[in-house]
Amino acid sequence: MENRWLSIEPVGTEDCLWRYVVKGTGRTFEIGPPVFEIDGRPASAVMDGLTRVNGPRILSNGSTEHVLSGIFSSDRNLSLELTFRIPADNPIVRFRYRLQAVGGRTLTKESGRDGLRYLGLSLSGLDRCSEILLGEFDESVHSFRLTERPVPDRAFRNGLDLMGPLIVSGDGSHTTVTGYEHGSQVPDAFVRYVLSPDRSVALEAVKGNYYGGQVIDPDHPYETIWLQFGAVPGGSGELSRHYRAFVLKDQCLDPESRRPYIFYNTWNYQERNKWWNGKTFLDSMHLERILAEIDVAHAMGIEVFVIDTGWYEKTGDWSVGSSRFPDGLREVKARLDGYGMKMGLWFSPTQAAVSSRIARDHPGCRMSRRGTPIPPQPVWETEESYRMCLVSGYWEAFADELIRLSRDLGVSYFKWDAVGQYGCDDPGHLHGAAETPAEERADCYAFELGRYMERVVDRVSRACPGAIVDFDITEGRRSVGLGFLSVGKYFLINNGPYYQSLDDPQYAPGGGIGPNVFVFPGNARARVCRTPLVYDTWIPSVLFLTHYLPDDPAPSQLVNLASLVLGQNGIWGDLLNVSREGIGLFARILGLYKQVRDDVTESAPVVTGITGGSPEIHEKIAENGRGLVSIFAAAAGRYTYVTEHTAAGSYRTAGGAEVSFDGSGRARIDVVM
Repeated sequence: MENRWLSIEPVGTEDCLWRYVVKGTGRTFEIGPPVFEIDGRPASAVMDGLTRVNGPRILSNGSTEHVLSGIFSSDRNLSLELTFRIPADNPIVRFRYRLQAVGGRTLTKESGRDGLRYLGLSLSGLDRCSEILLGEFDESVHSFRLTERPVPDRAFRNGLDLMGPLIVSGDGSHTTVTGYEHGSQVPDAFVRYVLSPDRSVALEAVKGNYYGGQVIDPDHPYETIWLQFGAVPGGSGELSRHYRAFVLKDQCLDPESRRPYIFYNTWNYQERNKWWNGKTFLDSMHLERILAEIDVAHAMGIEVFVIDTGWYEKTGDWSVGSSRFPDGLREVKARLDGYGMKMGLWFSPTQAAVSSRIARDHPGCRMSRRGTPIPPQPVWETEESYRMCLVSGYWEAFADELIRLSRDLGVSYFKWDAVGQYGCDDPGHLHGAAETPAEERADCYAFELGRYMERVVDRVSRACPGAIVDFDITEGRRSVGLGFLSVGKYFLINNGPYYQSLDDPQYAPGGGIGPNVFVFPGNARARVCRTPLVYDTWIPSVLFLTHYLPDDPAPSQLVNLASLVLGQNGIWGDLLNVSREGIGLFARILGLYKQVRDDVTESAPVVTGITGGSPEIHEKIAENGRGLVSIFAAAAGRYTYVTEHTAAGSYRTAGGAEVSFDGSGRARIDVVM
């Protein structure tokens, strides 16, 4: 089991289940076995031997999957299946375990908490360590963002916990990364890294990873979340470039969610129409308006047109609203097809209208708390809807609805909204039993929710290759981490901060959109939206869809375009009121961007300055010299920048810049702002 970067050696001992070897240097890292609490006692996956279950299998993304199996030395009725996915050309490995039992066994919690250790790892000799958090919510920009925090030696000496999902450690000659694919908001950990004074690390379950009394038998194995490990010669910068490439090309089996399309979403105008024009949210949701927006979107260079809430008759059944679209969106699809554009639709996966067929067919799948079903609520000026539990048999029915819409309407982009991490403790679903305490069932629901969302996407992707699903994380308390990125992408920022985010007690002072503040043309909203680009060092920005404004005047359009092309790739606003000159400006800049967007997507960022500073510079140039540089400044003046990477000899500018090249082929940019 190897590629040019690494080899994996099965071992099966108490201290080492398998060994990771860095090719070229021979540096070795040993991964300790998982430990499960079974029938009240810990069972460590120490193996008498590991054998192949089947031959290596090449996956659709070029990775090779290897499956091994072994029997526990301490209990011949228990076995562990190990699955490794090794990229064609990357040092990061994905792996997971499947616990199997002959006869009925149970997972238990004698201490009252999860008794599961996923792995052990020694960081002895690796004196530099940092934690990378993906799920920290920054209220100042009302968005999740990445945070990288050094882990000092005193954290090990005092046995502190880390949430991750990534920890990076090195000694100057090599750097390692360990990760797990799950998600939640900081500090609500479901999985944690436990540090020890000897600089060993254990990745342990915290809550919800299983429920007490969960049966393990031949028909019900226990499958862990996906885990990650990798190591490279060199420092953190070298590792982050490899990790970023791994997420872009190797973590997900379907590359479509990683393609840098230009997206448009109708929601911003729907909000403007409500709060500024005194209409309803759904007043603009009709055939004539949508067709007119499609024409402008095409002229601007948009490629994926997403119709937000209101296109449907009722949630759950997801049939097209006949009063708004009498022909069932056929003319909309034909217009999009004529322009070579994709159609996207909004969905709320956990809601089904009271009179919907899917609610009628799945009455036992409604969310409940403490034995009481959650009462129905209105959904964006449509029929009241029940809240449905995705961690129940309903998940398959919802997936099949999306497949039907893909086949019947040609939908290829699915926007998922309003999926909070908590919500259900029903004993009749797939996250607990009647004898399981309600709090434990609620935690198990929250843990499993992300995994069942991934199952839905897997089912849809198999039936409809090329489908893209994005998960809206524009609010807190969402499942944010590496898990969903294995199948889809995130919808990161819509309007941004609310007035309450800024401690403003007034409602909509100054004429914002309802409670939203940063919705006007200019620099302010673009600064907010660029702030989470810190993800791009480790996770490509193409996976964090963020919407910028197309509104006149031209200076605002330029700053929004210069931000958008850094990879977040989203547009929304009142397209029908954008001037002809503004439409032309978008068409010109996006046309240039499309020539290098694949290079921009692949390139790791080089950032100079702070968001909103003078200057704030983003360099996105690939190894082939192709890419772009975006320069912002809050203070007027002349600024000079020399690229870190060598640049291709031909170039275009948006105006106001002079470009020359030094003796190393780096671009010198002199710009007056």
